[in-house]
Amino acid sequence: MSNCEKRIACSDPQPPNLGGLEDYVLQHIEPEPDYLYRLWRATNIHMLHGRMASGHLQGRLLKMLVQMIRPHYILEVGTFSGYSALCMAEGLDANGHLYTFEINDEQEDFTRPWIENSPVSDKITFIIGDAITEAPKLGIEFDLAFIDGDKRTYRETYEMALSILRPGGFILADNTLWDGHVVDPAYQKDQQTHGIVAFNDYIQQDHRVEQVILPLRDGLTLIRKR
Repeated sequence: MSNCEKRIACSDPQPPNLGGLEDYVLQHIEPEPDYLYRLWRATNIHMLHGRMASGHLQGRLLKMLVQMIRPHYILEVGTFSGYSALCMAEGLDANGHLYTFEINDEQEDFTRPWIENSPVSDKITFIIGDAITEAPKLGIEFDLAFIDGDKRTYRETYEMALSILRPGGFILADNTLWDGHVVDPAYQKDQQTHGIVAFNDYIQQDHRVEQVILPLRDGLTLIRKR
């Protein structure tokens, strides 16, 4: 049984299934590596909000985007269980490196072993701390940034990432449709929804960049610095 078939059969929480279309997509893309499948399972079993892990489809997209952009340095804000970091590191060239920041130190005991025991551990530096203040201290000009941290501070995280991103570099911002809450008036007073809405509006008016939102999973915005 393939990882995709095992996932369909298992009882872990799943993203909404649009009439079997997602299952069809998963069966027709690059298979999910076994190590990542086991990480995805462990994330859903042992961590709250396991759906926050990127998962098979988004993970394969992140890998391919890295292969297309060919960054030397990647910045990730919001490691969570490490799934997205491992996917992006897969796509790096031999001399590429990824720096991933997680502000919640309670996740370190789960996440660090998964990163350090992975086939791409030599390409990843895992840092516990606030990327908004700590990432600029690295003194690195990044080629690609993946923002997937606190939605309430997306705008501040974006400004930080943009300031240390090379011209022509890319920012990927996750969860920018926020399960549809961005267009649901019932959620406009929710602080995380408000943060995403404010971020989306801000990016739309920012002439320093060009952007497109992909309606993939929870929304993924691709941003290019001019």
